[in-house]
Amino acid sequence: MDYGTYRGILTLVILVLFIVIVAWAYSKSTKRRFDDAANAIFEDEKEHKKTISNEEKESEK
Repeated sequence: MDYGTYRGILTLVILVLFIVIVAWAYSKSTKRRFDDAANAIFEDEKEHKKTISNEEKESEK
């Protein structure tokens, strides 16, 4: 086999790997996990607001 054949095989392997990664990323089984990760920043913000409101209530006492 020559260099061109190796490059063709490598290109095919990379293409298949890309298709597998895209299929995994858009599969329904990972949707919930990705949605949770995307919304994690907003949950931290809600917790922060709760902490601030609790501190304000304690300081008013």
